Amino acid sequence: MGNYFSNLQGHQFISLTTFRRTGTAVATPVWFAEVGDRLYVTTDPDAGKVKRIRHTARVTIAPCTFRGQTLGPTLEARARLLTPAEYGAAEAALKAKYGLQWTVLTLPERLRGRAAERAFLEITPPAEGGD
Repeated sequence: MGNYFSNLQGHQFISLTTFRRTGTAVATPVWFAEVGDRLYVTTDPDAGKVKRIRHTARVTIAPCTFRGQTLGPTLEARARLLTPAEYGAAEAALKAKYGLQWTVLTLPERLRGRAAERAFLEITPPAEGGD
């Protein structure tokens, strides 16, 4: 079996779609970094997508532009919030992929002493046989 996320290679953004309790889909373009069979994403801990992922792990992803226009097929996936103890690997992967852009993005938070006020998500292929 090939890499589940192979259609994302070479892309800078994914459209991450989370689902409200009503089932309504909400898509957001986000940076991502791939490590093995998982993707890492960062966001504000108060973002709506964090609340929605707490409710349901089901998400869909697709490569997209920075404005969210999809550029390829949509994949079903599962997302979970990482614990602070797990942030290191996610942050390192994003920093390695985005380099100076990552430094610029996180600089204001670090200057305010709020670097820890970031949430990280792990996205994996859907469970075998669904759930």
